[in-house]
Amino acid sequence: MKTRMAMVQSPGLAELVEVEVANPGETQVVIAIKASSICGSDLHIYKGKHPSAALPVSVGHELAGDVIQVGAKVTTVEVGDRVTVEPVVACGQCPPCQTGNYGYCDNLSYHYRKGQGALADYFVVDQRYVYKLPDQLSYEAGALVEPLSVAVHAVKRAKIALGDKLLIIGAGPIGILVAAVSKAAGAKEIIVADIADARLELAAAMGATRTVNSLNESVVDVVRQMTGGRGIAKTFECVGREETFVQAISCLCKGGLATMLGIFEQPTIQIPASLFVSQEITVQGSQGYCWDFETAIGLTDTIDLSKLVSHVLPLAEVDKALKVALTPSEKAVKVILKP
Repeated sequence: MKTRMAMVQSPGLAELVEVEVANPGETQVVIAIKASSICGSDLHIYKGKHPSAALPVSVGHELAGDVIQVGAKVTTVEVGDRVTVEPVVACGQCPPCQTGNYGYCDNLSYHYRKGQGALADYFVVDQRYVYKLPDQLSYEAGALVEPLSVAVHAVKRAKIALGDKLLIIGAGPIGILVAAVSKAAGAKEIIVADIADARLELAAAMGATRTVNSLNESVVDVVRQMTGGRGIAKTFECVGREETFVQAISCLCKGGLATMLGIFEQPTIQIPASLFVSQEITVQGSQGYCWDFETAIGLTDTIDLSKLVSHVLPLAEVDKALKVALTPSEKAVKVILKP
């Protein structure tokens, strides 16, 4: 059996290649993909600017589909189950893995970096990374459990709780989902800043209590005005640019916490380092997930992931889909590909 699979061959060029589908190992399953989604990190790859994925490379890691074959020792799913996939590859042997912290695996990787992208017809994966979808969840929404898990992980790391006030910079899918998860966690005030009104409207529909178009207003000034000049306790940076990093730390109150999720195409930036001392602020990163998929799937009862789907295209048009996702006039949020 063969599968079409997207490869980014050079910046701005993605092509489908045909490869053999591997026979599943004893604990592996074969999934017929019904929907896959383009992630922001896929766009960094498409531009040739992802710091951890040199070209050429397979692309895609957000998917949902049907189990069509299982290995002899698979016990968690059956043929016919509707599933999604946690697309990490953890070694299981290093000290972090041995203590259950596989998100800190010494050898952590992702399937697309090892030659198997999810913008494809089929996907082969170990059963430990496969999760059943609720019956009411569409395949399109099921493919978005992965980015929802990214948001869950970040909100957990920031310890968002009842009554919290926070700022999210960037109303892409991750920023919007951080707003939605923060609302579910009990946050009282959720400010979301972006430069696109359409995305800010969606952020408001998903949980933001105040939106700021930073082309028209200073994010720092708005936060200071709303907090009596003190700043806000928690911020999330979901863009990956120097100016948004600076905004995220400049908006903090004394003792505040900034959580960074953005992928920085330019990894070296300049920041006002004195804030770390004078304000005693803390900056932490948040990457991926670790035991967060079950939580995310549970949240799909209250978070309507279908609101994020802006475009649906056939897999055969993968290069067009990536261009759509990168074109501001298309107003893309999540672009879904269907084999």
